[in-house]
Amino acid sequence: MADPGSSHERPAKAATKKAPARKAPPPRSARQSGAQAAAHAVQQLVELTGREVEGVVGLKQDKAGWTVQVEVLEMRRIPNTTDVLALYEVDVDRSAEVVSYRRLDRYMRGSAGEGRS
Repeated sequence: MADPGSSHERPAKAATKKAPARKAPPPRSARQSGAQAAAHAVQQLVELTGREVEGVVGLKQDKAGWTVQVEVLEMRRIPNTTDVLALYEVDVDRSAEVVSYRRLDRYMRGSAGEGRS
């Protein structure tokens, strides 16, 4: 046992805090479902645009991953039938990362579907 006045005592280890672990994207070999791809696309589109998502309106798988079409609230108005909505297309790769996104269309909520395909 070391003498309390001895210089051979070990210093106490400093307590270290670990940063909360970020959820890692799935491994490249893992296949994600359409629902998972859509959820990742929505989450990342919100982070990129800062806009509120109305919903997923289209989903298509290809060799590179998924293409997700998302309806977004661009501008809130009164009455809400005159809100401005937009249709975005988001490409998500197999590792659940957004590769690209683009706005395809803008329209008023009350006119959605009229004259559009």
